Amino acid sequence: MSKICVVGGSRYFGTLLVERLYEEGHQVTVINRGAASPPAGVEHLVADRNDESALKAALGDRTFDVVVDQVCYTPVQAAIAARVFTGRTRRYVMTSTIEVYDPATAALTVPPGTPVREELVDPSTWLVALDLPWHDDRYLEAHYAEGKRQAEAVFTRTGGFDFVSVRSAHVLGGGAREFTGRLAHYVGRVLRGEEILVHATALPTVFVHWEELADVLRWTATGGFTGPVNACSDGPLDVHELVAVVAAQVDRAPVCRTVPAGAEASPFSFDRHYAMSNARAKELGLFVSHTRDWLPGAVTDLLGN
Repeated sequence: MSKICVVGGSRYFGTLLVERLYEEGHQVTVINRGAASPPAGVEHLVADRNDESALKAALGDRTFDVVVDQVCYTPVQAAIAARVFTGRTRRYVMTSTIEVYDPATAALTVPPGTPVREELVDPSTWLVALDLPWHDDRYLEAHYAEGKRQAEAVFTRTGGFDFVSVRSAHVLGGGAREFTGRLAHYVGRVLRGEEILVHATALPTVFVHWEELADVLRWTATGGFTGPVNACSDGPLDVHELVAVVAAQVDRAPVCRTVPAGAEASPFSFDRHYAMSNARAKELGLFVSHTRDWLPGAVTDLLGN
């Protein structure tokens, strides 16, 4: 049994992570702003992670074996957490994102068709700028990927604990619990015969089921490795392949329209390549599913809501 603190953990795969850690017998503490309470038996601390004094006060003299940070989006948040949790934990896990590899924001050279490995974005070498307007929601939304990259960089350089970043693929599944509504976008449009906007050359991306991501985070929390690890299912799909799975489940013919270069398209239609490799996760012993094995069920879950 380990003492594990989950920062956030109030929705979607975060709540599932908390439940599974607790069911495994770990002593789990959740700290968030109080919008949602964890399951019975899980300790709940209320504090705003952006308020360093409040965070310290809520934690008191508690120490943990592992911290799993579900809601770190900026280097400023990472710097606060690094100061607060250094000396309180031996291991820190941050939920990161596939977007750190996006060549539109990272100026990375990714050969088409080559799955992107973790070393392409090395957090130990990434520039950190704490003086940017990270507190501005509009700025943060426009610089989501850079915020995640810089947060990883801050934790990597902290040195006060072992650090792992789980770079999650696009998360699907869970029916109405999938709050982004991206899969629902496709299900709804195919059912209603509405146009789906796609790029002329739509490139593949990778996905992960919400339950599998919770299990990856649980596995990472109790593992012994460090550094970034990609979390994605086998079987990259481009937008046409994704739509075909949806169409087969709802028994409708999709209507796709190609948009001009540079125009906005539907979610998961990409004109640039950054599909991740999960080779490191496999080398470390993680079981990896195949997207086509769970995606039809994820569509069915939405139809039942």
